[in-house]
Amino acid sequence: MTGLDLKWIIFIISIAGLLAIDLGIFNRKAHVIKPREALLQVSFFVSAAVIFNLGIYTWMGPQSGLEFTTGYIMEAMLSVDNLFIFILIFSSFCVPREDQHKVLFYGILGALVFRMVFIFAGVALVDMFSWVLYIFGAFLIFTSLRMIFKKDEKPVEPDKNIMVRMFRKIMPVTKGYEGDKFFVRKEDENGKMALWATPMFVALLVVESTDIVFAVDSIPAILGITTDPFIVFSSNAFAILGLRSMYFALSHVMGAFCYLKYGLAGILSFVGIKMLTAEIFHIPVLMSLAIIIAILAVTIIASLIRTRGPRTSPAMESVQTAGPISDDEGDPTCTGLEEVEEKK
Repeated sequence: MTGLDLKWIIFIISIAGLLAIDLGIFNRKAHVIKPREALLQVSFFVSAAVIFNLGIYTWMGPQSGLEFTTGYIMEAMLSVDNLFIFILIFSSFCVPREDQHKVLFYGILGALVFRMVFIFAGVALVDMFSWVLYIFGAFLIFTSLRMIFKKDEKPVEPDKNIMVRMFRKIMPVTKGYEGDKFFVRKEDENGKMALWATPMFVALLVVESTDIVFAVDSIPAILGITTDPFIVFSSNAFAILGLRSMYFALSHVMGAFCYLKYGLAGILSFVGIKMLTAEIFHIPVLMSLAIIIAILAVTIIASLIRTRGPRTSPAMESVQTAGPISDDEGDPTCTGLEEVEEKK
């Protein structure tokens, strides 16, 4: 067995084991995940990433280890921006809090598949056409500018999501939730038994489509650090594995990160410039890591200073306009599902 085969086998076993622990131990029963429990889970997934990273340092060398560290930190921070979107999605679809983990769990599985496709396609393009890195670099700079100047996130409109619209043409959707089920069998308009999707599955589709959009931004960013498909995919996978727990840990305090988008824009700009100037000036991975950490530190400190006290940050105000996150029984006042049904 070659070293290449072995490292992929170890990685796949590690990811499968973490997913099994998450679903079989941490969240064996559907329940509302409190911040303290979520923080413990975040610590577990971060520790798992650190242990895996140490293995890379030991068997693949310091350079690969630094690349994993940089990719992991960058991907984890870029993924934090997804948390605002998750809040909007769950609020719009009135997903009960005890069932939100299930939606995110299967959403992460889909994200792993889509990102694997994007990563290997991106690496293949770079290997065949080195100038693609310049396109990626310019795209990251454009993305960073768009991130700075775009307006605050608007409430999710389920009926305008292309995946939802396409799906509803091939399968009926129930008006309400059926426990934590994605699909149920019930009578259709003709009195015949048929397979129906539930609003929770539609919410999962929106989560998946949202991650695809974010992957388009984040994959080129990490390709600016390394084009090794193993490092790119493994750092991505470990980062998004902890995203669910991070959501439950931070969803109540997301307002504290009012300057987050500026920090993320700074990271994307830095990586984009690095890709565009690679032939002129080489920036070592260690220096890249230090710059990314410095940008994050400044962003976090500035955000905490800005949001200390009872004030609500501008970023959180846009989330709050979407309506409250549903309580344990679901919020009957939510209108997202009704709008989808009226379009039927």
